[in-house]
Amino acid sequence: MHGDTPDPAPELTVGQRVQYYRRKRGMSREVLAGLVGKSARWVKAVERGEIQNTKLPALLALADALKVRDVSKLTGGPPLPAGMFRGPGHAALPDVRDAINAVAVSMTDPPPPLPHLEARLAAAWQARHAAPDHRTVLGALLPELIRDAKHAARAYEGDDRRRALALLAGVYNLTQFYVAYQPSPDLLWRVVERSIMAAEESDDPRAFAGAVWLAAQAHRDAGDFDAAEAINREGLELLRPHMLTATTDLRALWGALHHEAAYTAARAGQRGTAWRWWEQADAIARRLPSGFYEPMTSFSRVIMGAHAVTIAVEARQGGEARKQAVRSANTAIPSQPRRGRHLIEVARAWQLAGNLDAALGALTRAYVAAPETIRYNGFAKRIVLEVAEGPENLRQDARNLADRLGMLV
Repeated sequence: MHGDTPDPAPELTVGQRVQYYRRKRGMSREVLAGLVGKSARWVKAVERGEIQNTKLPALLALADALKVRDVSKLTGGPPLPAGMFRGPGHAALPDVRDAINAVAVSMTDPPPPLPHLEARLAAAWQARHAAPDHRTVLGALLPELIRDAKHAARAYEGDDRRRALALLAGVYNLTQFYVAYQPSPDLLWRVVERSIMAAEESDDPRAFAGAVWLAAQAHRDAGDFDAAEAINREGLELLRPHMLTATTDLRALWGALHHEAAYTAARAGQRGTAWRWWEQADAIARRLPSGFYEPMTSFSRVIMGAHAVTIAVEARQGGEARKQAVRSANTAIPSQPRRGRHLIEVARAWQLAGNLDAALGALTRAYVAAPETIRYNGFAKRIVLEVAEGPENLRQDARNLADRLGMLV
C-alpha cells in the first residue's frame, strides 16, 4: 500500500532520492530493478547520477515500486501526483465501496436461497470473462451481490452458514478483481482480509485456497515478497491433506498456488526457484481435463504458456521471454480480460527484447481484447509512455493508444 514518507533533503539529486527511498523500504537494487523492468546495473547508474534526465515512464515505474505517491519526491520541484497520469477510478467504485463498508445489513427480509446466490456468483464470473468492459459489468453486479452474500452469512446457521461464508469469500474474491489497480488500496486490503476471514470460518478448502491465492498476489504487488511467499507456502501446507481426495476445482487451485510461488520468486530475482515452481504447476495443469478452465485463477492447461511469458519477463530473461511470447501470443484463452492481460505480458517481453514496435502491437491487441484491463494496468501505461517518447515512426500510434486509455501524454 502507498504510504506517506518524509521528504529527503531538498538538495539531493534524482538518483540520491531513488537510493533514499529504496533503502527506506529495505529493497536491494536487484529487487527494485525487477519491479521497474530494468537491470540492477541500470538502477545503480541512476542512483550514481550516470543516467541524466530519467524519462517519465521510468520515473513513474520507480514511484510505483517505491510506494511514492508524488513523483516530485523523486525529482524535486512542485507536486506532481503520479495519479494524474493514470486517471480516476472506475465510475462504480463508490457504490462497490459502500457495499463493502456497510456495517448494517437488513435482516427483516429472508436471506437469498443459497443455490440462487451460487448461481449469481457463477454468472458474474462468466460475465466477467465474456466482457471486454469487465469492470463495468462487475460494477453493476457487485453492490447487490456483496450485500446479499453478507446477509446470507449472518442469517443462516450450521452447515448452511458455512456454505454461505464460502460464498461470501468467493464474492470478495471476485470483488478483488474489480478493485485491483484502482486508486483505492485501503479498500483492496479490506477485501483481502475479509475474504481470508470468511474462507477460514467456512471450513471449505476451495474457498480458503482462493482467498490465499489472492492474498499472496496483493502482498506481492505491494512489494512484500516475504509475506507473499509465506502466505503461499502456509496455504499449500494447510491444503496438502485435502489433495488425496481433491476435486478438479481444488486441484486447479492447488496448481494456481504453485504458479503464484513461481511468480513471486521471479519478481524477487530467484530465477531457478521460479522455474522449478512453474514446472510443478505445469505438471499439475497437464493432469487436468483438457477443456477445464478454473474461473477465478484461470488455471488450466492453456494458461501455462501465458504463465511462462510472465515468469521469463519477471526474471529478466530477454531471450526466453521473447521465445515464450512468440510461442504463446495467439493462445486461445477463453477469457477476454485474461487474454488482455496476457497480451500486456507479451508486450513486456518485446519491450525487454528492445522491440518497441512489437510491444506496441501487442498492447493494441490487448486494448481490442479488453480495454478495461489495459486501462488500469501500470505496466501497459508505462510502455505506452516509453513508445510515445521513443522512435518517431511509432510516436503517433502510441499517442493515439494513450488517448484511448485516458492518459496524459
